[in-house]
Amino acid sequence: MPRSEWIWKNGAFVAWDDATVHVCSHVLHYGSSVFEGLRAYATPRGPAVLGLDAHLERLRFSGRFLRMELPYSHEELRAAVLETIRKNRHESCYIRPIAYRGYDTLGVYPLSCPVEVAIATWVWGVYLGPEAKTRGVDVGVSSWRRAAPDTLAPMAKIGGQYVSSQMAVIEARERGFHEGLLLDASGYLSEGPGENLFLVWKGELYTPPLGSSILGGITRGYVLELAREQGLRVREENLPREMLYLADEAFFTGTAVEITPIRSFDGLVVGKGERGPITTNLMRAFEAAISGRGDDRGWLSYVRAPG
Repeated sequence: MPRSEWIWKNGAFVAWDDATVHVCSHVLHYGSSVFEGLRAYATPRGPAVLGLDAHLERLRFSGRFLRMELPYSHEELRAAVLETIRKNRHESCYIRPIAYRGYDTLGVYPLSCPVEVAIATWVWGVYLGPEAKTRGVDVGVSSWRRAAPDTLAPMAKIGGQYVSSQMAVIEARERGFHEGLLLDASGYLSEGPGENLFLVWKGELYTPPLGSSILGGITRGYVLELAREQGLRVREENLPREMLYLADEAFFTGTAVEITPIRSFDGLVVGKGERGPITTNLMRAFEAAISGRGDDRGWLSYVRAPG
């Protein structure tokens, strides 16, 4: 993991190696954190953050679910993200805001522990490997399920909930796949360990609904917008596992993976085993939007003021 020079922590900049927590912090023992993942892209007007406001709104929602009121306003966190990118002199980067319960007591009850906030930025390339965007990735359906909606909170991005994602990734890699795919508690398709799922079948676009224990991804929303602009019929509905093996095309979406084609499920090739035309068109439209060279969709927040 490449280091940057500075991390914003509790309202001030500290050196990367000094951004530490106490070993008795509540978050280390009980997973009491909420976080986001964003990317900043190089554009002709300088670096620009994709979906900054949407991600910070979801961070605040996730915190409220855990009764973790963030001690900084939306505007303060927004400014902190942009200033961290500037201070680290990034032209493009990954951004990780995190809020967590710090050091006070070690009972399960969290509310006596202070809420701390940090923002880290670093250079991060293609999440699933350099060839993922062109060749696609191989995916295996996990034996682990996403938690049922009444057991955890899939719509909130809570650190402790990612234990199931870790188990799915470990299992996938041990079986020789690039990534895993989890079903929901009812056996319908849900999502990857950190990605939303899309399938193309007979010219229509399918994706699991919020009720299938998915995170309502910011990038997922952008892809739905682009798909409708391209005249695609979009179906958000419960999807049985066999749809994986019927699909003509498939891809993941997310901040880390952006739009990444899927080449196979459980060793069965998707379509012709190569990136399909609908996936390609959506990737091109997305890349035009994040490059700052296409129409201004209001998705980008520029780090430097234009002028």
